[in-house]
Amino acid sequence: MLKTNIMCPILASSLLILSTWCSAENTIWPDLSKTCFVKNKPASEEDVKNGCATFVIEKGGQLIGTPINIEIPQYAFHVDQATGKKTPVVIIQAEENSNIKAVGYKEVETSAYGAALLEEIKLLGSKKPSMPKLTIIK
Repeated sequence: MLKTNIMCPILASSLLILSTWCSAENTIWPDLSKTCFVKNKPASEEDVKNGCATFVIEKGGQLIGTPINIEIPQYAFHVDQATGKKTPVVIIQAEENSNIKAVGYKEVETSAYGAALLEEIKLLGSKKPSMPKLTIIK
């Protein structure tokens, strides 16, 4: 019984990791060097118009968003909190205000723009995601 109790969490974790990598493997990720983004400054209306950001945090005409110190642009998955569905995205903006951390992204498959809380995002870094090579041990 002890062996089963230990193996189930390990198996579940392995399947979760594998499902993330399988999703990454089936996606044709864009070249980040061709991605418009906003980094190290709050996004402006002009940035949104140019497709480099998806939202503006302002109050009384003043930009009040503070950039979040994460790598931008980078590959990621937006994880729907209700369904668990993972959508491949490129993060193009990350800002916070009043302890709320948000990111702007562009969906890889549809080119649609969106915004989400940082906690809804699985960051993958700036290297194109790919499936790790698996070795079968006999």
